[in-house]
Amino acid sequence: MEWCSEDIIKLAVALLAGAMIGAEREYRSKSAGFRTLMLISFGSALFTMLSSKIGQSDEARIAANIVTGIGFLGAGAIFRDDNKVTGLTTAATVWAAAALGMASGSGYYLWAIMGAIFVLFILWGMLPLENFIDRTHRVRNYRIVTAYNQQTLLHYEEIFSALGLQSERGKQSRVDDEIIGCWTVIGADEKHQLLIDKLLSDKSIKEFDF
Repeated sequence: MEWCSEDIIKLAVALLAGAMIGAEREYRSKSAGFRTLMLISFGSALFTMLSSKIGQSDEARIAANIVTGIGFLGAGAIFRDDNKVTGLTTAATVWAAAALGMASGSGYYLWAIMGAIFVLFILWGMLPLENFIDRTHRVRNYRIVTAYNQQTLLHYEEIFSALGLQSERGKQSRVDDEIIGCWTVIGADEKHQLLIDKLLSDKSIKEFDF
């Protein structure tokens, strides 16, 4: 089995596509950065090329195994911190980089390069829109520990409502003369800040997490 110039071009395009996306991820200090995404794209291209050289009957099976393997890599980038899940975008980027590598390994160079450009547009160009949505529709989880009385939780929900925030009551528990309330609260950043300032100045609150 000999290398040909087309094989080198396929791997080079895969490396280029992975590098384009990896540079953006590295700039943002994500767990899957420059070298990682280059290796993912390169490896996917190489497996795809090997699948066509090993035999026609094995092509679909090997391609399916690439997707399965990438799924494990992507899952490793996802973390759960309290009630927040992080790393989903990085996991999706790993998945996309593998697809670009497969496209290049199959000889679809334009698909690979244009795909990398579209991925960069999503990661970089759509960031201002995502930030705008987050600022106007921020979701925060609040946990308040305070002295118990029958109207305690309702009192804080009235504060949320007065500030124009939507709230959903979560887990509640009572320990001796204290009550613990958890809420998922949705609203603009400035309204959340007003709420935080108000709750921090409330002397009846013993513990406050947000």
